[in-house]
Amino acid sequence: MKRLFILLFAIALPTAAVAADIKIGFVNTERIFRDSQQALKAQKKLEKEFQSRDQEIQKEIKQARDLQSYLEKEGLTLSEADRGKKQRDLASLSRELQNNQRAFREDLNQRRNEEFAAVQERARKAIVDIAEKEKFDLIIENVVYASPRVDITDRVLKALDR
Repeated sequence: MKRLFILLFAIALPTAAVAADIKIGFVNTERIFRDSQQALKAQKKLEKEFQSRDQEIQKEIKQARDLQSYLEKEGLTLSEADRGKKQRDLASLSRELQNNQRAFREDLNQRRNEEFAAVQERARKAIVDIAEKEKFDLIIENVVYASPRVDITDRVLKALDR
């Protein structure tokens, strides 16, 4: 038993010594994408780029609601032919609106991915630069818990904003 304890101690001692020399850092990528100047610029750029399309979709939504409301209020007083035409118009408008909304979401997601890929690339370069300058052995992203002592997110944000 004593031999086993000595053997375990002999194995654990070098491991503990090596672990004490390892320098680990953590980067909160969610904060990078939320708080960095590049991310904020990318978000504003996307909002500006897609503003007119969003306004067009909002107009179509209003048209569909107005037509639906008209049919609900005046549907009984309209002739059968007029009511049928208005219902077909509403169905057509609804299909067009759904198609436009789907295309808008797809285009927005694609552009968002493009813009944030550039932010991510710059963040990666900043992280590697910090890791090399400060002699980190390991930088980790996306963890359940990280002590503020190893969190280097603020340093990465500062490096990105330079």
